[in-house]
Amino acid sequence: MGAAVVTDLRGQRIVRVLRAVFAVYGLIALLWIPLRSAGSDDFSLANYLSYFTIESNILAAVVLLVGAIRDPQSRGWQLFRGATTLYMVITGIVYAVLLANIDVMLQDAWINTALHRLLPLVLLLDWVVAPSRVRISEAQSLGWVVFPAVYGAYSLIRGPIVDWYPYPFLDPRQQGYLQLAVTAVVLLLAMALMALAVNAVGRLGARRRYGEDR
Repeated sequence: MGAAVVTDLRGQRIVRVLRAVFAVYGLIALLWIPLRSAGSDDFSLANYLSYFTIESNILAAVVLLVGAIRDPQSRGWQLFRGATTLYMVITGIVYAVLLANIDVMLQDAWINTALHRLLPLVLLLDWVVAPSRVRISEAQSLGWVVFPAVYGAYSLIRGPIVDWYPYPFLDPRQQGYLQLAVTAVVLLLAMALMALAVNAVGRLGARRRYGEDR
């Protein structure tokens, strides 16, 4: 067995171990607030699970755990993995730009750092360091934006029913529906560009690792 092969296998083991470590870390961060707040009248599990941050981090934990245990290379899994990477990138960027000084139910500093900063970076680095072996087209990567769009619709439908919105930019009570519609269009366009960028950096990682554009 050549030295290059041994080095590659060792690198794959390290990646899998790191995936497992960060998956456990993410799960602890996700479960900490619900477990600590169980029985509290001020805590709503339904609202907690209705944050895009929480949903994207749940998907990230799944991606990291499966990647640590099996590391599947099928097209379907790599599309799911790429989509999850995008959602985590969205989580990190939107938090940094729009939500850094707003209460989003993550008052614990270490949980806030884990879910909004560290794990988005981990998913992106994992996507680049251990890239997809199958080529993902631009059209397929744009399809990743469907989930954020559905999430936005869900939030707007649920909001009036429970009198609660997860984020200020999704709350028509503060800005009116016209301004909300403009904001939604801008965010969707930005997310589409992020999707193309995530796909592009994954291809660069594939070219570096596999020697060709996948």
